[in-house]
This record gives sequence, structure tokens and C-alpha cells, in this order.
Amino acid sequence: MSAGAGGAGGRAAGAAPSAGASIAARGVSKVFRRGRNEVRALEAVDFDVADGEFVAVLGPSGCGKSTLMRLVGGLVPATTGEIAIAGARVQGPHTDLGIVFQAATLLDWRTVLGNVLLQVELRGLDPAAYEMRAKALLEAVGLGEFTGALPRELSGGMKQRAAIVRALVHDPRILLMDEPFGALDALTREQMRIDLEELWLSSRKTVMFITHSIDEAVLLADRVLVMSPRPGRIERIIPIGLPRPRGLEGRRLEGFAEASDVITEIFLNRGVLHGARGAFSQNLGSRP
Repeated sequence: MSAGAGGAGGRAAGAAPSAGASIAARGVSKVFRRGRNEVRALEAVDFDVADGEFVAVLGPSGCGKSTLMRLVGGLVPATTGEIAIAGARVQGPHTDLGIVFQAATLLDWRTVLGNVLLQVELRGLDPAAYEMRAKALLEAVGLGEFTGALPRELSGGMKQRAAIVRALVHDPRILLMDEPFGALDALTREQMRIDLEELWLSSRKTVMFITHSIDEAVLLADRVLVMSPRPGRIERIIPIGLPRPRGLEGRRLEGFAEASDVITEIFLNRGVLHGARGAFSQNLGSRP
């Protein structure tokens, strides 16, 4: 496995999208302004995501990962640059995608099935036409017995499974996931990671997955887009050549440690991570 691809995959900024690109970003920047203050969230971001590819976006808190996902989905406009989906410029909310946020955000008064079908209703489609698909997806993620349950009867992992099904029920080509496992306990998160890979292998959706976790990025992705601290840039694109399915054995596969070490070194060099004598321990040691 080669884990050492150059920044932005060696592609010059402003280059044409790669053949078969499902998502393409060129020169994308985002500045948030409030009165006289401004925050440069993203700066000169370029990348492609191929059709059917699983790409993880990995970076420190505040580097613009979630902002980038919202730009791709057309939920907020870019300040400069351009994002295209299937060759068409994103100029507003894009309908042929599903989004999974950090919180499941299920409606308390609707059943699991009702929450899933809400996606269909909001799109002006006939829920009855999608009910069989919704139930099949819920069965696939282990919620077949909970279609009539209310959110308060579900664990955190079960709620996120329902949120993933809700994002998939209208059969979008693209799935955007913004740290969907971030609030889960370690064991549930591990199982969700395994289940998501299995779901992706069966559907081959184009996935853009936002995460803080190096392990999660390497175990799930075909490529990892490593972002710098704010303003966020694509620091490096790391191809992941681990065989699939990776499952529970993923960390033992040849190449896992190499890819993880390459990413860790990037964050060490940028000051995102510190060694055993980092700033916190040095400050403690300097106290009288």
C-alpha cells in the first residue's frame, strides 16, 4: 500500500475534475463574517470524490470539516471557488444526496418508521411507495423489530442507525456523514463502523465521511483527505489500500499501521498532536 500521496493528490489547483468524479471542489474558500469580525473557515480547497468511492475527511476541531460538508450539500454557499456534483455546479440545496448529522435528530412523537419516511414526505413523495424500502433498510441495520418504537425507546446507536436509514430511504447517489458516531460509546462506535462498511459494500454509494478519528478514517475509507488547522486546507490525500471487508480484523491488516503513522506524523508536524511532553504537561511541570 502506498500511503504517501502528495498534497491534493499532486493535482494543480483549478485543474479540471477527474473523469467519473461524483463530487469536485475547485478553489473553495469560506469566510464567515459577523460585523467587523471574520473567520476564514476554509481556504483554497481542491478535491475529487469518484463515483462509488468512500472518502473520509479527517482533521482537528474547528478546521472546517463540517463546513465543507455543508458546502457540498448546498446548505451554505462558498465564498470563492466552485463545487460540482456529477458535473453540475452546486448553487443551492442538492436533492440527490442524503445527510447524516452528528445528532440523530429524530422527532420524539414519530415512530422509527415514521421518522424514516419523514424524509420522503418533505420531498413531496408518496410515503406509501417507500414503506417497503424503509422497512427493508431498517431490517438491514438491525432495527426490523423497532419500526413502531419511539425514539425514547432506542439507544444512541439505534437512533443513529435510524438516521442513516432516513438518509438512504430515497436512494440518493451520495451520502454525506458529519461525525455520525462521535457521540457514541467506544463499543457501539466500533460496531457502527463495521455495519456502515457492510452497508456501503452492498450499495456502493458515494460517501463523504467527516471524522476526528484516525482509526475510523483508515478503517472505512478508500482515501483520507487530511485537513490542516483553520483555515482548513487539504494537507494531504492518503490512499488506503487495505482489503475489504476490513471488519474487526482491520487494525491487524498489513498497511493499517503505516497509514495511521503517516497521518499521525502530519498532525505532529502541524502541532495538532504533541508528544509525551506536550504543552499541557510542560505547563504543569513549570508550576512551583
